[in-house]
Amino acid sequence: MGKPHPRRPFELYQDMRRAVITGLGFITSIGNDSATVLRNLRGCVTGVERFEAFDSPDIPVKLAGTVKGFTFGSLHYDEWSYPPEYEISRSQLRTMAPNCVYGFCSTAQAIRDAALPPTMVSHPRTGAMCASAGSMWIAYENLHQLIMHGVQRIQPTSVISSIPGTLNINLVACYKIKGPSLGFASACASSAHALGAATDLIRLDRQDIVFVVGAEDVNTHTSLPFAALRALSLQTDPQKSPCAFDVKRDGFVCTGGACTLVVEELDHALKRGAQIYAEILGWGQSSDGYHVLSPDPTGDGLARAMRLALDDARVSADDVDYINAHATSTPFGDISEIRSIQQVFATGKKPCVSSTKSLTGHGLSLAGAMEAGFCCLALKEKFTPVSAHITELDPECAGVPVVTQPIASHPRILLTNSSGFGGTNVSIAMKAWNGSS
Repeated sequence: MGKPHPRRPFELYQDMRRAVITGLGFITSIGNDSATVLRNLRGCVTGVERFEAFDSPDIPVKLAGTVKGFTFGSLHYDEWSYPPEYEISRSQLRTMAPNCVYGFCSTAQAIRDAALPPTMVSHPRTGAMCASAGSMWIAYENLHQLIMHGVQRIQPTSVISSIPGTLNINLVACYKIKGPSLGFASACASSAHALGAATDLIRLDRQDIVFVVGAEDVNTHTSLPFAALRALSLQTDPQKSPCAFDVKRDGFVCTGGACTLVVEELDHALKRGAQIYAEILGWGQSSDGYHVLSPDPTGDGLARAMRLALDDARVSADDVDYINAHATSTPFGDISEIRSIQQVFATGKKPCVSSTKSLTGHGLSLAGAMEAGFCCLALKEKFTPVSAHITELDPECAGVPVVTQPIASHPRILLTNSSGFGGTNVSIAMKAWNGSS
């Protein structure tokens, strides 16, 4: 085996540009704007409820993190509804999936929040890094029509609206984005990879602004395949599940929606007087090299990603105050992550840990961006999110301060973790912005 890659000389760090987050937009199960999301995060209010689409006795799961204010009752986009403050033309809607509608709305919020003029949105130095799984619903319905009735019976735009790239394809067209655009497909780590890539584009002087957008549908087609894997919670009470790190956890709950983050170069943001939520200090990524579905039970892969993030950020483990865990409430996944945290933080200060998925449900490709957005709110508004619904902490969590009730302290530096099928891992280091450094 070759030697480990040497650490970069400090001089290279001095020349590297800095990436900050200057705008947020949310369409989530716990709120469709930053103020509502902040209130529900601080108040530990769940967005999970019994999902009408799961009411059939043939469906074993009953809960979902529902997105309020949007309906997609049929494939006919003329029948879709969404909040009236968003203006989406018929020509735009006809190539969209529900996740694109969510992403359009969250991006409109983020542009407004960051006070970006149209000339900065549509500029060669502004790009978009996006993540969604596409629309299994639209793909299924149109393929069924094709098989049963022939190619002339499917919607001509069904390919555009169903493929995993539908989010970036539509958003770039809608917002006239002229910089690079990419769609990421690394399962539940997808939008975390998008955020890492955006950070590098800023730091390497390839872009000044990058929109990072994660979005997913929430419906039977997106959710129920996970039931076949026995990965979903069978609980029926949204006040009890999902419950990451609890001994009674029995699987995750799906959610959908979108989150958009405006990642911007620091000097560019300062020159235009932009607000700053947080600085992205660095990130790390790794693979378990273990199994298609199961995480490495030792936690070694995610531990390596966290160490790489700390190294990239030039901070030590003792500097970290909080970890937003990937923890989805699966029996094996939560413990693998706890073991990775125990490895990285074996000595010294122990950071607080929580899973916001216990409030929102698991957003799949959306999760990494959404939880980074939550972390921005936690850093700016000075609070530590709670891991909900814990009545008996798993003994495997010994020595890890999992936050089960509101606490007085708040993070200055944090990590947010994401993992996906195949054992892909991302950890992102973020720091509160104090106005000068």
